[in-house]
Amino acid sequence: MRRRDLVAGVASVAVLGGAGAVATGGVPGSLGGGDSGDGDGSTGSDGPEPVDPVTLDTVEAPGSRDGEVTLPAPDRPTFVDFFGTWCPPCAEQMPALAAAHDRIGDEALFVSVTTEPVGEAVSEETVADWWRENGGDWLVAADVSAELAARLDVGSYPSARAMDASGRVRWATSGTHTTEEFVAGIERALDR
Repeated sequence: MRRRDLVAGVASVAVLGGAGAVATGGVPGSLGGGDSGDGDGSTGSDGPEPVDPVTLDTVEAPGSRDGEVTLPAPDRPTFVDFFGTWCPPCAEQMPALAAAHDRIGDEALFVSVTTEPVGEAVSEETVADWWRENGGDWLVAADVSAELAARLDVGSYPSARAMDASGRVRWATSGTHTTEEFVAGIERALDR
C-alpha cells in the first residue's frame, strides 16, 4: 500500500468518526459524552467542576467588536457556540442561533468561537465575511490555541456549551439544533 493511500484512508476514518459524533449529538470526553444518557444534553444535577476561564481575542464583525472576552464570563451565565467557516452545518444552524440570541437577550453572554488559526492561515476578514453572510450579530471570538475548546471537551463542529454563573457546564451538545433546543439548553444555565 502506498503511503498516500494509507494517509487518505486514515483521514477519511477521522472525518467519518467526526461526522458520527455530530450525527449522534455526542461529544467524547469528560462532560459525559456531550449528551447524557437522557439525550437532552444535560450534565447532571451538580454538573462538573467550574471551567477555568480563558481570555480570547474577539473579531470585529457585525454585533461583535475588536478586543478580548473571557469565557466563561465571571459571575454571568455564558453560552458558547463553536463553529468553523469551513463547516456547512455551522452555517446551516446560524438562523436558529440568531433567533435564540434574540430570545435570550442579555440574560447570558452569547459568544460564537472558532478554533481556526485567525490571523494566520485564516484572515480576520474571512471570519467577518462568513459572519456577515450567515447573519451573525453577536460576539465572535478566536480560540487559536484551542485552549477553551480543550477545556470544554469539544470534539466536533458545531458544538455548544451553556455554563451557569459559577462557570459549570449545564448543557453540552454537538450537531445542529433548533431555536427551541438552544433556548432550552441555555435556560439550564439560567437555572430556570
